[in-house]
Amino acid sequence: MTEKPTNQLKNYRPYNLVAELTYKCPLQCPYCSNPTNYGETFRDELSTEDWARVFREAAALGVMQVGLTGGEPGARRDLPQITKAAADAGLFSMLVTAGTVFTKDKLANLRDQGLDSAQLSVQDSDPKNSDFIAGVPSFDKKMAFASWCHELDLPLTLNVVLHRLNLDHIDDILAMAKEIGAHRLEMANTQYYAWALENREALLPSAEQLERARAAAKQAKADNPKMEVLFIIPDYYSDLPKPCMGGWGSQVILISPTGKVLPCHAAEVIPGMVFDNVRDKSLSDIWRHSESFNRFRGTDWMVEPCRSCDRREIDYGGCRCQALMLTGDAANADPTCHLSSHHGIIVEARDAANSVAANSDTANGGAATRPPPEMIYRTWPPRGPRKAGTEPAGVSAT
Repeated sequence: MTEKPTNQLKNYRPYNLVAELTYKCPLQCPYCSNPTNYGETFRDELSTEDWARVFREAAALGVMQVGLTGGEPGARRDLPQITKAAADAGLFSMLVTAGTVFTKDKLANLRDQGLDSAQLSVQDSDPKNSDFIAGVPSFDKKMAFASWCHELDLPLTLNVVLHRLNLDHIDDILAMAKEIGAHRLEMANTQYYAWALENREALLPSAEQLERARAAAKQAKADNPKMEVLFIIPDYYSDLPKPCMGGWGSQVILISPTGKVLPCHAAEVIPGMVFDNVRDKSLSDIWRHSESFNRFRGTDWMVEPCRSCDRREIDYGGCRCQALMLTGDAANADPTCHLSSHHGIIVEARDAANSVAANSDTANGGAATRPPPEMIYRTWPPRGPRKAGTEPAGVSAT
């Protein structure tokens, strides 16, 4: 058991709880943040009572918001009870959903149980391309979900994960958000871990695509003061790393469907690290004392160049999981940093993306609407990845 001195730990307070209720999902997105081995870990999900207790413990720790996510949270039949438990604990709740498994009545029930807001993922403004990226027909259902949020007076965030296959539709994406009445538009470029790392060659955009999209987003902020517009560039196009999750173990708690408590979505990829379970320990005990949360908390763990960097308490060395996946050691500097001895990995991937763009229809502003054949999708039920062009499969609530 590892414990930070009290004078250090008091600076860390969790504000946000990411509640991964299930890994079941009707979509098969090639950039999904769920672990690529989710088929080995999806069974034995936490019960309704487990989640209710976790919400109470989170609120006592100072958590203010919970994201009810997955997978697809609507795949759980007890979602109304889970939603009510979050409200009873005094947490602001956001449903993070693909929107395809709901009816208006089901969504109204969640609102009545205390749901505060919804975040809807849409893959593109173009219906055909949206369905292609999602791996299943889904666009029409998503638009219906958005209209129900408006009718039910439920604040809506539209989330569009950006990449090479949809970035050239940025103007239409902005128009779609305005048309459906989104209160907030999140356009975060794909972050390349889990399934996205498997598909990096197919998804990483060119610098030209990003620059056009960034300019359009900036203009949209000025033109639409009533809608919050957020645009986040991919790590691969920044020479300074981001503070992953606001810093490891400093602001965010993620709980997997089976109860493991993690500092971030991908933390389980780090070998040798033990993640405690809410079935065995209290959330407070895990937050304060667990080896996993304290391993990369703060700056004491750092090696060079992070240890002597004047940004060490700004970016906290960047993403630990990205460091592991690209350099083989989670303690290394995030290779997106230009000071990292492994930064060449990022430059090489970036150069490859720009080379592909220079020899494709995106070079003249046209959208690349089909990925290379090596792009793979996650599937449900878990039976291994599905290559583009093969038959998709879906899921309904169980």
